Amino acid sequence: MKLNLRNSIAFFDLEATGTNISTDRIVEISIVKLHPDGGQDIYTRQVNPTIPIPLEASLIHGIYDKDIKDKPTFKDLSREIFTFIGQSDLSGFNVLKYDIPLLVEEFLRSGIEFDLDKRNLLDSQKIFHMMEKRNLTAAYKFYCGKDLKNAHSAEADTLATLDVFKAQVERYLGEEMEDLQGNKLGVFENDMKKLHELLNEKMVDLAGRFVFNDKGEEVFNFGKQKGKTITQVLKEEPGYYDWMMRGDFPLDTKRKLTQVKLRGFNQ
Repeated sequence: MKLNLRNSIAFFDLEATGTNISTDRIVEISIVKLHPDGGQDIYTRQVNPTIPIPLEASLIHGIYDKDIKDKPTFKDLSREIFTFIGQSDLSGFNVLKYDIPLLVEEFLRSGIEFDLDKRNLLDSQKIFHMMEKRNLTAAYKFYCGKDLKNAHSAEADTLATLDVFKAQVERYLGEEMEDLQGNKLGVFENDMKKLHELLNEKMVDLAGRFVFNDKGEEVFNFGKQKGKTITQVLKEEPGYYDWMMRGDFPLDTKRKLTQVKLRGFNQ
């Protein structure tokens, strides 16, 4: 289908050192600029972020420090990227929450005002979520082929969830499971323990403040300590434990932190 365009649209995607808009940096940018006449131009560059790329990020996008050490920085490329985008509208998948804020941040760090006021911002993920509902009613219809009566009554919702879960096990039995980054996790089995391990393989605390790394160690998943093991941080900065225990963190998170700390004392 030919899109009805008044302006060009720059569809783009970023790979970065992480997901923190303020502190993380772009390591790759790809832009497909679609013109009203149907023609398109493509711009793709790897970028030296000037900071180390955490291993967790490299394992997702496949770009390591050695790959970009001789590449230009975003500031070096900023004027070129700015010119390529021009006055185009912007589009992509999850661009409103991540790619656009990170791109604007990089432009500002490079001394370039990147004005969004006169651009249309078109996020395919938002369209997907709005048009293909992901609530219980939609799941019941999708998996069970039924309309959910008395939605939002506790008993009806619970019974529907049971039917959905049984239908999911039957539908996906034997299929390969992947996480949101496309990493293969294992085969979907009719085994609750194995399903638990596949669904929650990296979860340490319920709030996600800590996750397991590839070595099975509990690591921080936020802030300046992100990617560091809990034991390493508590050894290097003992006061960090007290700061978190006084802070506005969930009790479950504090409990897990304490468990790891006490385990370290007993080893």
